[in-house]
Amino acid sequence: MQNDLDHLLAYFGVAAAGAILVSLNTRLSTAEQANILRHADARVLLHDVAHAARAAELGPSLARGACDTAAAIAAGTDDGAPLPLADADEPAHLYYTSGTTGAPKGVVLTHRNVCTHARAAIRELGLSQDDTWAHIAPMFHLADAWATFAITAVGGTHVFLPHFTPEQAIDLLVRERVTITNLVPTMLNLMVKTPGAGDRDYALRVMLSGGAPIAPDVVRRILATFRCDYVQTYGMTETSPYLTLSLLSPELQKLPPEQQLPWKCKTGRPFHGVSLRVVDDAGRPVPNDGKAVGEIRVQGPTVTPGYWQNHEATAAAFDRDGYLCTGDLATIDAHGYVDIVDRKKDVIKTGGEAVYSVEVENVLYAHPAVLECAVFGLPDAHWGERVTAAVVLRPGTAATAAELIAFCKDRIAHYKAPKDVRFLDALPRTGSGKITKKVLRDSLA
Repeated sequence: MQNDLDHLLAYFGVAAAGAILVSLNTRLSTAEQANILRHADARVLLHDVAHAARAAELGPSLARGACDTAAAIAAGTDDGAPLPLADADEPAHLYYTSGTTGAPKGVVLTHRNVCTHARAAIRELGLSQDDTWAHIAPMFHLADAWATFAITAVGGTHVFLPHFTPEQAIDLLVRERVTITNLVPTMLNLMVKTPGAGDRDYALRVMLSGGAPIAPDVVRRILATFRCDYVQTYGMTETSPYLTLSLLSPELQKLPPEQQLPWKCKTGRPFHGVSLRVVDDAGRPVPNDGKAVGEIRVQGPTVTPGYWQNHEATAAAFDRDGYLCTGDLATIDAHGYVDIVDRKKDVIKTGGEAVYSVEVENVLYAHPAVLECAVFGLPDAHWGERVTAAVVLRPGTAATAAELIAFCKDRIAHYKAPKDVRFLDALPRTGSGKITKKVLRDSLA
């Protein structure tokens, strides 16, 4: 389903029916979606008008076929009897983190996970009935779906954007007097670079960004464009999703605005109820010096109990103390704020040195001609891996590979600078809108 009212109602209707909702990525192929439906043992496929044709392909394989959600809501009846409550630790949702292989992983979120996260978000973000949330990021993804429950719980207002374009997203924020939303950095980057974006009349009190690290230069543009508070978020499907927020402590709030910016750009301090560690390969906590790098591991009532019908993957995801291993590498400072430097699998090993792609991307985003970029490693006979950048230029600008490489070398160690720059018209994305480096590595190797 697209982002719309029927999608929101389906989240509640499935729970009321005592069923488990499988949030299906609309951008996957028919074969990928069919694989997920088989793995989840789905009984019925809910769809909107826009996806009727795809539903007709997938429906015959399900016990109860496909069902138009709006029609089902219109035909439904209420006998007034109280609805039975599910056990808090029964599955409420399945979110599939990989639909492209023969063994996709379905993340189980329980009713306790979902409700605890909603209550914690209300507390952390001060959500109230005065808030209007814009569903702009896909509602099938937890970057947005959590607000379905939190905003409803406080009696706030929901507005919807079925298809993202930066211009339509900006128009929605202005027209509907949106006060808060969560967007992935790629969306925000396109919006703040839209001509005239900074001249519009917004009602935003806070803009959230999550799903991927964000460059400080983009954060500066967000603050200047939307003229509201900014909070960086970090989380995973496995954690409902939030694990950290870059909300400033009372001590940091006393700093001048420009000195606050480095902490606003960090991944943040732990979300309410989350126990967070940053540990080395032996599981020992790294120093809180903002320099030592370790893996983020977490525990708490919003963390998944595991993967659907996959005991092996569940066992591998947790350490011996019961903490979820995120696979994200970060530093932690004296204030307890973590800052992600890379995914474990994305660290580039070149000439015996480790290069964290986020650091290089932050430098490239500071170049006035760069609209989007992604940095990754490609095999190299001499260096082991060579630092490679895929770059999309802003319309009406020009830059050469040599110019961008020199720009980086002026700002970071030479071994960290790209040795190879590839110019593309667009960067490949996942269903949630995040840039996917795996596709870049595979296609450019």
